[in-house]
This record gives sequence, C-alpha cells and structure tokens, in this order.
Amino acid sequence: MATINSVQEEIIEDFGMLDGDMEMTIGYVMELGAKLPELPAQYQTEDNIVKGCQSKVWLHADMLDGKVIFQADSNTAITKGLVSLLVRILSNQTPDDILNADLFFHEKIGMNRFIGTQRSNGFAAMIKQMQIYALAMKAKINQ
Repeated sequence: MATINSVQEEIIEDFGMLDGDMEMTIGYVMELGAKLPELPAQYQTEDNIVKGCQSKVWLHADMLDGKVIFQADSNTAITKGLVSLLVRILSNQTPDDILNADLFFHEKIGMNRFIGTQRSNGFAAMIKQMQIYALAMKAKINQ
C-alpha cells in the first residue's frame, strides 16, 4: 500500500510533466475530476457538504480494515479535480496517518497559481473535513 508521501510524490511528478503550463494544468485537474467515481446519491446530502467551499463538495467516509475510505464529488469540474487529489492521497490510510499527514504536494505543484483565494479556502476546508472524519474513525476504534 502506498504511503501518503509516496502518493504526493507521484502527483508532483505527474504535474511536473506539464511544465507549469497553466492551461494544461487546469485541464489536467478537470480530467482528474472526471475520472473520480460519482458519489452515490445517498451520500449527496446536506450532512456531507463540506462547509467553507464556494462550490458544492460532498465528502463521505467509511472505515474498512482499519483504513479510512473517502468518496467525494463536486458540482464544478476544477473543484472535483482538487478533491479527487485529496481522495487519492488520503483514502486507504489509517486515521493516525491522515491526522499526522504533512500535505506538501499543493505547494510543490504551484496550486496557488491556478486556484485563487476562494478555492484555496475551500481546499483547506476539504482537508479539515477529512481530518475530522479521521478523528471520528479513530475515536470509534478506541471505544
């Protein structure tokens, strides 16, 4: 199983091939979002909406064999691509690994150049929500 850091390194490598081209980068992020499996309608509820995102982002978490499994969706292509990156990195990890993760990929790929302040705030809200889910799963394990 890939570690959080190894997945981040893969993402940095993938984006590196785009040579910082803004248009290609945005297109690639939208392509990643298009590949994200659609979140089942039963999880597209008000309870699963990430607060602090300008777009609608639904995030659902389950636990399987001690690992947190995330599913997500969004109503906008770029945001769906961004959340797909987080799902790729943090899904199938233990709650402790998620809570202790040092997420550095977004700085290395220069994400702030192409997503703007509003999406940056929403991106931070997505990370925070995933950490909250991990904390809740950890509490269940320790009961």
